[in-house]
Amino acid sequence: MPLFSAHDGTDLAYREVGDGAPLICLPGGPMIDSAYLDELGGLSAHRRLIVPDLRGTGRSAIPPDPAGYRCDRLVDDVEALREHLGLARIDLLAHSAGANLAALYAARHPRRIGRMVLITPSVAAVGIEVIAETRLRTARRHSHQPWFAKAYAALEAILAGQRTPENRQAIEPLSHGRWDAEAQARKEAEEASRNHEAASVYGSEGAYDPAATRAALADFDRPVMLLAGKVDTGAPPEAVAEYAELFEDSWLVVQRRAGHYPWRDDPKAFTTELLQFID
Repeated sequence: MPLFSAHDGTDLAYREVGDGAPLICLPGGPMIDSAYLDELGGLSAHRRLIVPDLRGTGRSAIPPDPAGYRCDRLVDDVEALREHLGLARIDLLAHSAGANLAALYAARHPRRIGRMVLITPSVAAVGIEVIAETRLRTARRHSHQPWFAKAYAALEAILAGQRTPENRQAIEPLSHGRWDAEAQARKEAEEASRNHEAASVYGSEGAYDPAATRAALADFDRPVMLLAGKVDTGAPPEAVAEYAELFEDSWLVVQRRAGHYPWRDDPKAFTTELLQFID
């Protein structure tokens, strides 16, 4: 994997796959190996995907100061990647927790972005509250599944304040369009690649200033696509729709039968929607 140097000297790795105009793809997790994005359902046949491993994950180096894992400080790493690639302006895609990083980058460097795509985005950086009933209503779309009763009970417990490891594991199927053996194996591999120290710092105190970020995004005039999975309790469509309203020029898509990883649940639908926007 090629490397570039962050502004503090940390060596960071990125993966390039596919042909066409470059598209920088920020992983979620937070702080897991970016390999889970794979080729984004075949999007690499149309765009050259540039997928960085955030510091301390995948093949990127561990920084000397763990405070560098904080989301607002990772903005400098994205800017260093843009400079390394020699691009005056970038198209930017981000998944899940990576959307927080993309939002902060857009707020700080609005003129460096051409188009931006937020896939099943976390809403932490912009301070949107997802109420319990919204998550429960989304979860009930899985009611025909054999694992639903256990997962739904665990979600109710978590929303009541019982965030035990057992309950968090039990609700995992609610974030997937398909909870089959392949999805379970992928999730296990992702968790094994997580830098837990980095993840605990990523959204820690001081990382986000929602009022300032919302104000900056209100002035952001570049096109933004937000894609939600209809059955994703992690990023419910209602919350993603509220996020879309923060932008002057936004395109909201709700992908049917998709969860938190829509490029896996229906690759053709996913790539068709994205290509209509980014091309």
